[in-house]
Amino acid sequence: MESKNKNITTLTVPVIGMSCASCAGSAETIASQTEGVIQASVNYGTGNLTVTFNTTKTNIETIQQAIREGGYDIIIEDESKQQATLEQINEQHFHDLKLKTIWSVLLAIPVMIIGMFFMHMPYANYIMWLLSTPVVFYFGKDFYINAWKQTKHRTANMDTLVALSTGIAYLFSIFNMLFPSFWQQRGIQAHVYFEASTVIIAFILLGKLLEEKAKSNTSSAIKKLIGLQPKTVTIISKEGTEITTQIEQVKINDIIVVKPGEKIAVDGIVISGNSHIDESMLTGEPIPILKEMDSKVYAGTINQKGSLHYKALKVGKDTLLAQIIKTVKDAQGSKAPVQKLVDKIASIFVPTVMGIALFTLLCWIIFGGQHAVTQGLLASITVLIIACPCALGLATPTAIMVGIGKGAENGILIKDALSLEITKKVNAIILDKTGTITEGKPQVNDAQWLNNEAINKCILLSIEKQSEHPLADAIITHLHEYELVPIQHFTSITGKGAKADFNGKSYYVGNKQLMLDNNIVISNNTQQIADSWYQQAKTVIWFSDNQQVLGILAISDKIKDTSIAAIHTLNKMGIELYMLTGDNEHTAKAIAQQTNISNYKAEVLPQDKALFVKQLQEKGKIVAMVGDGINDSTALATADISIAMGKGSDIVMEVAKMTIISSDLSKIASAIQLSKYTVATIKQNLFWAFIYNIIGIPIAAGILYPINGFLLDPMIAGAAMAMSSVSVVSNSLRLKWKKITH
Repeated sequence: MESKNKNITTLTVPVIGMSCASCAGSAETIASQTEGVIQASVNYGTGNLTVTFNTTKTNIETIQQAIREGGYDIIIEDESKQQATLEQINEQHFHDLKLKTIWSVLLAIPVMIIGMFFMHMPYANYIMWLLSTPVVFYFGKDFYINAWKQTKHRTANMDTLVALSTGIAYLFSIFNMLFPSFWQQRGIQAHVYFEASTVIIAFILLGKLLEEKAKSNTSSAIKKLIGLQPKTVTIISKEGTEITTQIEQVKINDIIVVKPGEKIAVDGIVISGNSHIDESMLTGEPIPILKEMDSKVYAGTINQKGSLHYKALKVGKDTLLAQIIKTVKDAQGSKAPVQKLVDKIASIFVPTVMGIALFTLLCWIIFGGQHAVTQGLLASITVLIIACPCALGLATPTAIMVGIGKGAENGILIKDALSLEITKKVNAIILDKTGTITEGKPQVNDAQWLNNEAINKCILLSIEKQSEHPLADAIITHLHEYELVPIQHFTSITGKGAKADFNGKSYYVGNKQLMLDNNIVISNNTQQIADSWYQQAKTVIWFSDNQQVLGILAISDKIKDTSIAAIHTLNKMGIELYMLTGDNEHTAKAIAQQTNISNYKAEVLPQDKALFVKQLQEKGKIVAMVGDGINDSTALATADISIAMGKGSDIVMEVAKMTIISSDLSKIASAIQLSKYTVATIKQNLFWAFIYNIIGIPIAAGILYPINGFLLDPMIAGAAMAMSSVSVVSNSLRLKWKKITH
């Protein structure tokens, strides 16, 4: 990521070794406190650290060393290898976790059966001790190792809770087994709780296994996008032979062959052949698009039946697909505003729970009666077990990851979590006209000539060839079959048109004002035709010699097929729509009427667009600005939500917080709907995570015991804690199946 200060660098790297949301807080604190680090943020949902640091004071290796000392690690390999390494580590971790879970469950089952039904059989306690020991000290050793690392850094996380609860239950059971007389002399039965510590570890490992499986599904959008790019590509050598090579070897200007059914390897431009290309994986649009000479093609899209030769224009990190992958990764790793509050709660959650557990034990000792110590100890252990910071930590990032991934799959590229969260609040949308509502490809669709002499058309073509006016290309395309003639003294007349000489005679091309300024005669018939074109939202280009109008041409920019329906949907949603355009009043009014936009402004300068955004914001509106040209970039930067049309300028796509890759306006309504679904999912997740802990912890402490004698079994608490995280992730995954089309 670039920075204005060349000594300031921002990197996003994967963190490994985290087991809960509190771990993310610990790793973030360690990174933040490293000398030279300006800002650090760890997202538990994505497992990424985003760190900004001064390269003159520190480097990523120093930051890695500090994080390692805290019991975690980061992968700092080259970006191309990073993903493969991370996948390898994750696969190995999942495999190890699976084995630990299976063995823990197999050993925990007989311990639970003996502890519940055959506790009086000979050597029952010793058999349970024998079976429990490998579960606690081998399959569950990571809990104790991580808890010790946290303690050394004066922090605590979920591993601390698990280590304390199971460790105390295990040691308490050994003491009771070896010295039962200590309790019997005091009139108390000496119970063992090997099944509690064993089953708890088994349940928590099972919960972690399910959580890892579910979390891997939240990042499936990234995996799909990465999988779009082929590994090999066929290029044509200088000798004209076809060579198959690795995609990393492709260079700009290489000529690439793509055959039917193959994927486009890199971004480029077609130089021969024609075919239909399926771009749905990038745009979300199902209809294949015809590609012929000079058409642009994009990496990851699929060629249909024809064959193409195309020249590579962007390779590696510069392709549209690579940019999309990077944007989705960055967005999934960013934190929504609500997440900052949750992070604060998670950071004090574990110490608070430890305090509650200690308070529970003291209350039982003081008020508990005959079996106060035993029951108090069990209640405090149950409090430690049932508390779940993971459910809180996963609530927001998993929903954000799935939401942004779903957007990418539907051709809506969202740059950060904040944009996804506030898009639902948008109540005013400003639309640029050209390229946003319309195609942005002006075409000559009417022409009226005084006489049909070919020379006049040749002169007009020759003048427009030298013109820099944006409508010149439309006229050149219209007159492409005519020949150029040698014109002299070409002069551009700002805001009006151009003038040139041919065979000693002056010719003018431009607007009507240019004709009036030079006293050119306009016949009534010509004026009537021009007026009728103006009423149809067409731009009229006037062409004359130094005496009279020789011809007029009508140029119009076709309204996109989807624009009218999209605007109708946005109107139905109760959103105020405004159209701002630099075009004339006639055209603006006609487009507004055809699309049913009641608020519009014509002949608006770029700086006026930004001013208009501010005016709406001052009225309390949450404003989205939609545009596709460089002239929209200031207004986009000013708006609360900036939306770029994907086939527009690179600068606009850089400024915008959201990009509609297909340039289809109907995707804006889909983005608003996606935002509503995602925020609703975050609220549901947080509600259940908080409710779970608010209800679970007091019950675990024994609040119901004075009322009905109920004490929560530590094993049940372990199962409930394990499933709370899984339920939060599963709820986020429901977003995948939501329909966001209108």
